[in-house]
Amino acid sequence: MNAFIFSIFNGTLYGLLLFMISSGLTLIFSMMGVLNLAHSSLFMLGAYFAYTISKYVGFWPALIFAPLGVGVIGALIERYGLRAVHKYGHVAELLFTFGLFYVFEDLVQMVWGKAPVRYEIPESLDFILFTWLGLGYSAYRIFMVLASLGIMVALYWLISRTRVGLIIQGALTHPHMVASLGHNVPRVFMMTFGFGSALAAVAGVLGGNILGTEPAMAAQLGPIIFVVIVIGGLGSLGGAVIASLAIGILTNMAISYDISFKTFFIALGVSPDTVGVGQDLIAMTSGSIAPILPYLLLVLMLIFRPRGLFGTRDA
Repeated sequence: MNAFIFSIFNGTLYGLLLFMISSGLTLIFSMMGVLNLAHSSLFMLGAYFAYTISKYVGFWPALIFAPLGVGVIGALIERYGLRAVHKYGHVAELLFTFGLFYVFEDLVQMVWGKAPVRYEIPESLDFILFTWLGLGYSAYRIFMVLASLGIMVALYWLISRTRVGLIIQGALTHPHMVASLGHNVPRVFMMTFGFGSALAAVAGVLGGNILGTEPAMAAQLGPIIFVVIVIGGLGSLGGAVIASLAIGILTNMAISYDISFKTFFIALGVSPDTVGVGQDLIAMTSGSIAPILPYLLLVLMLIFRPRGLFGTRDA
């Protein structure tokens, strides 16, 4: 029971972090129809900007100014990059953002070096908030949970309950009608992309000191972000929430229980003597395959439900 409780709680923490990272990409795709392959690079920039700013003025100003800086970069990318290649279709957009991914990775290595930087948890939140069943939970991790929940509620309210959200959605589906009402559709797209980039940077500011701030962090988290939005459904904010939590809890349960598959193989009549790979296959546990479970879910989802759990757009 303790392992179950730990798996649920820790999986929820990890799942909410995944949602915080993928929320900006979900917003950009659902509002603009652009699948940004460089989104994890914007997450990485947020972490590095926060590291640099926090050295001089502290963590809390970095939480404000780092997302603002990355948001401006995102707006410039849309204005002078994506807007130019948009007329050539989605393949051109994917190739453009794919190139940006490597550009940002090399720029980060040129400015901050190839080694990880010491981006640390702020002292004001670096303490154990409470202890549960012998395991202490830091105030900073609880702050991350509250921030993720706040972003989730704010995005839902923005998209479905405000005039701004209606204008953004209308600009995607009926751009000429929105323009005839006096709204600048290109500017709406630019601001939306900048806002989604800033959301990625917020995740970088909050998660960089937990996951580690290094040039490889974009490549490590980039694939799992797309797993989240594909399983949840392209363009579905609620689907991203459920997919993030499901992936976080599933992987943590697989590691916590570390179930051996030896009994399963023996029940099928398979033994080390009859299997070519021998003991390695028989000794396989759920913990050893935990890293590939999200991608297995991705494959199954694409086979049986390509639109995802709550997808509103076709792939």
